[in-house]
Amino acid sequence: MDETVLRRLILEVALTPGPIYGGQGKAYLRKRIGGYNLAAWHSPWVVLTDLDQEFECAPELRRAWLPSPAALMCFRIAVRQVESWLLADRERIAAFLGVSSTKVPSDPDAEPSAKIALVSLARSSRLRRIREGIVPRPGSGRAVGDTYASELMGFINGAWSPGAAAERSDSLRRCLTSLRELSAKVQS
Repeated sequence: MDETVLRRLILEVALTPGPIYGGQGKAYLRKRIGGYNLAAWHSPWVVLTDLDQEFECAPELRRAWLPSPAALMCFRIAVRQVESWLLADRERIAAFLGVSSTKVPSDPDAEPSAKIALVSLARSSRLRRIREGIVPRPGSGRAVGDTYASELMGFINGAWSPGAAAERSDSLRRCLTSLRELSAKVQS
C-alpha cells in the first residue's frame, strides 16, 4: 500500500515514477538505504517509510537512517503510518468507509496506530463490503481483513486527495513540499 501512496504522490507533483525497489519491509529498506542514497547523487530517488513506534519522532529516524542525504534524495517518513495520510482526507475517507466524518480522527498523525483506527472505523461502516473486507474475521489472528490492501489502494487511486489530506497531516504536507522541491531540481 505504501507503494501505491508513493506513486500517487509522485504523480501529484508532476514527476514520473520510475522502478519501485523494496516492498519487502522496513528492515530490507533500512539495509539498502545507503545504496539508494549513493544512487541519488546521480538521479532522483524517493524513499518512504513509516515512523511506527520505532522512534519518538521523524527527525530522530532520519538522523539514524540517513544523516547525510544526497542532493537528489527525497527521504520521507509517514507519521506514524501511511494510513494516517489516508485518514487526513476526512471527508473522502468517511464517504469511502461509509461512516460519519465526525468519527474520523481530527489529528491522524497523533494516532498511535492509524491502521487500527482505520479498521475500527470500518467496523462501524454501513457498507457490508467494507465491514467484511477491511475488518479481520473474528479468531483469524490478523490485524486487517482479506481485502484491506486492495480496498484502500482503490481509494488511494480514486477518491483520495493528497492536497486535502496535507491540510490535516503535517508529515504529508512536508512530504509533498519535499517532492515539489525534488521536482524543481529535476526540471532545472
